Amino acid sequence: MNATAGRKPVHLAVYDTFADWETGHATAHLARSGHEIRTAGPSTAPVTSIGGLRVRPDLALDDVRPEDSSLLILPGADLWDTSDDLAPFARTARAFLAAGVPVAAICGATAGLAREGLLDDRAHTSAVSFYLAATGYAGGEHYVETDSVTDAGLVTAGPTEPVAFAREILRLLGVYEGEVLDAWYRLFHDSDASAYAVLEKAGAL
Repeated sequence: MNATAGRKPVHLAVYDTFADWETGHATAHLARSGHEIRTAGPSTAPVTSIGGLRVRPDLALDDVRPEDSSLLILPGADLWDTSDDLAPFARTARAFLAAGVPVAAICGATAGLAREGLLDDRAHTSAVSFYLAATGYAGGEHYVETDSVTDAGLVTAGPTEPVAFAREILRLLGVYEGEVLDAWYRLFHDSDASAYAVLEKAGAL
């Protein structure tokens, strides 16, 4: 599919130790549907993922504005748990949500958002409940034991659920819906070959 005129890009945060496998399904299928993916780092200096991929960000975080974006995606990273280096990304997520622009966070990024207070009043999930509880956040009663959660413009998921994470993002941005979205999830999560026919008919492959 071709990009829709005037569609704002999706911003993918990248930083040292980012978990490169956690956002691949989402960004690949967003790009295939015509969404421009722009990477945003602490600066425009190259960063290196957990898997050793070297990425030169398209722009620095300070240049990312909610009004210029359709979504901010925050992958997990060791740095979320070992330092405060990524706190500016959580603050940017706050600005996005305040502006009504959605945010999607997976794995360690959910802990970063918990520390920022963004999960105190929203249904959410993560790796396990006690992982977020260790941040000292006030949102424990809103934790949901499921693969991925979307609430008030915020998508959350744990590190073992990149496909469910992508499903929620694709639903949120209207890439796929209903039977097609279900078939997409069954194909990529369950290796359900019967889903091919639905996706082919919809032109989603």
